[in-house]
Amino acid sequence: MTSEKRRENIESILKKSNEPITATALAKEFSVSRQVIVGDIALMRAAGLKISATPRGYIFDSDKENQICFTVACQHDNENMANELYVIVDNGGTIFDVTVEHPIYGQISGELRISSRYEADMFLENIRSNKAQPLMKLTGGIHLHKIKCNSENEKKRIIETLKKEQIMFE
Repeated sequence: MTSEKRRENIESILKKSNEPITATALAKEFSVSRQVIVGDIALMRAAGLKISATPRGYIFDSDKENQICFTVACQHDNENMANELYVIVDNGGTIFDVTVEHPIYGQISGELRISSRYEADMFLENIRSNKAQPLMKLTGGIHLHKIKCNSENEKKRIIETLKKEQIMFE
């Protein structure tokens, strides 16, 4: 199979999937190395395809036209991270990303795409098992989340609950 044909097949697989797919899974599918897939994805992005890398793998961006997207500023410690994630997903939101303002590097963002408690738990376990520090550690717990939801009522509930739980930075 040519590299061009492989990239066409990768695009097709990602467009059909509702879940992220890891580079390792794609590498097995096409009997190539993970690094070859990473290179393929880079070339596909450079060609204009909207492919996002999430902590759980690659996903094709197919933003729903009617979704509401908003940003909230939050501040908390590690112990309240699960509560923050649960408040957002339990009220209908998807945590699209996290962003911090670093004094040296400027804006640093990480794509999350967390839309359920299960995905939140997987994210938290990944942090624990890798002994990694969340981006908010760089800024004393202050960070931004881009959140997507389907209605103004969901947005209102998310914001009200974040305020009630004293997670929203005001």
